[in-house]
Amino acid sequence: MPFEIFSDGLNFKMTMNDTKQRPIGVFDSGVGGLTNVRALMERLPMENIVYFGDTARVPYGVKSRATIETFTSQIVDFMLQNDVKALIIACNTIAAVAGHKVRTIAGNMPVLDVITAGAEAALQTTRNGHIGIIATSTTVNSNAYARAIHSRNPNARVQSQACPLLVPLVEEGWLDHEVTRLTAREYLKPLLADDIDTLVLGCTHYPLLKPLFREEAPGVALVDSAITTAEATANALAEADLLNTDNASADYRFYVSDIPLRFRTIGERFLGRSMEQIEMLSLG
Repeated sequence: MPFEIFSDGLNFKMTMNDTKQRPIGVFDSGVGGLTNVRALMERLPMENIVYFGDTARVPYGVKSRATIETFTSQIVDFMLQNDVKALIIACNTIAAVAGHKVRTIAGNMPVLDVITAGAEAALQTTRNGHIGIIATSTTVNSNAYARAIHSRNPNARVQSQACPLLVPLVEEGWLDHEVTRLTAREYLKPLLADDIDTLVLGCTHYPLLKPLFREEAPGVALVDSAITTAEATANALAEADLLNTDNASADYRFYVSDIPLRFRTIGERFLGRSMEQIEMLSLG
């Protein structure tokens, strides 16, 4: 909602402040996007945040493009009803398949996504131009990271590796379990053999495995899309003069389409803090 410009300078200042107080909208197909919320809380502690995780309809990766676009449109409509000032696509699948749909609906509102931010950070980080991507099978099959990287640097060498077993292991809480370590080691073998010096964690669950990846891939720089997206959000809000710089107590609201038995435990693990208020909301 655009702010009105009044002749009275005080009214203009108040309206501008109201605009800056509006929340950032973050959404994902499930719980993993809370790693993005965590990064936002750390990078932009004065920003209000609204999060939606479509836990009743996850996973999106096995669904058709048309279905993903329909679900995404419903989520974006909900975010706009909450008067958000910016949108963050925390889901790699949505970013790969329906990012254009989000931007069409959002209009001039800043829209950030994990793939764009991750690709840009990878190119800024790599020294030898050999970049590895680990992600879910759907994200790898979409080739979205490789396209994003090559659109910026056609000479970069990108190798992608689908890691379908890592998500359930993270949700099980086996972050430093021997099974997880051996699984990660197998997935990393072809990437390390290709002499990558940069590894993009192309799934919202993977940041929880950073200590393990550092041990299994020493000398390889890790690109955490949650952190890079938070930084890109800070830059976009600053450019649009939408940064909230006057907020003593940020408001965080969490919405999900279903509350599975272990949701709070998993969610708090991703968020790194307690989730005091979770509301269930059905879309569509």
